[in-house]
Amino acid sequence: MPYSKFTIEKAKNDFQLTLVEGSRFFPAIEPIIPSQRLASELEDLPWTIAVGSEKARSESIIYPVLQEVRRILNRQISLFSGREFNVDPDRDLAGYVDFLIDRSPEQLIIEAPFVVITEAKKADINEGLGQCLAEMVAAQIFNQAAQNSIPTLYGCVTSGTQWRFLKLEGQTVTIDLTDYPLPPVEQILGFLVWMVQQT
Repeated sequence: MPYSKFTIEKAKNDFQLTLVEGSRFFPAIEPIIPSQRLASELEDLPWTIAVGSEKARSESIIYPVLQEVRRILNRQISLFSGREFNVDPDRDLAGYVDFLIDRSPEQLIIEAPFVVITEAKKADINEGLGQCLAEMVAAQIFNQAAQNSIPTLYGCVTSGTQWRFLKLEGQTVTIDLTDYPLPPVEQILGFLVWMVQQT
């Protein structure tokens, strides 16, 4: 079963997760001014919104923002898009991830993912939560198998113009129920860079 088939209820039950809703887990984080390159790419935001397709949002908003995070961190992380991530097929933790950030600079293989980014389906953030939770659990299992346990994993569900953040510690998932808008991109960049730097 692909990750996209997980609902929040199925992910919670299958992996015995405890959900904590509504808690903001970010400290005070300074916004990050985007480069001229990202600012130029986001000039097409009205067109992307008008087109409305997942592919347009993914390629014209989400991917450029994540590439900016990679540049900010001096390309010492890797960014995977649309990669197969088969961790435990017996538990339905197999399929393709929309986006995955890895703390290794290597681009050819996935080393130890620690931030999982999931594009929301049909621009509905809630529909993407189950998928994101399943991918975060898969990343947690992957890290443990690689003897590279990371105590906290972060995730995000985004439609491109709305971003919602999650964290997984053990079997407890905290979901910040605030949907952070883009534009402006400065706050989103600050959050994403902070998440990456926590490992």
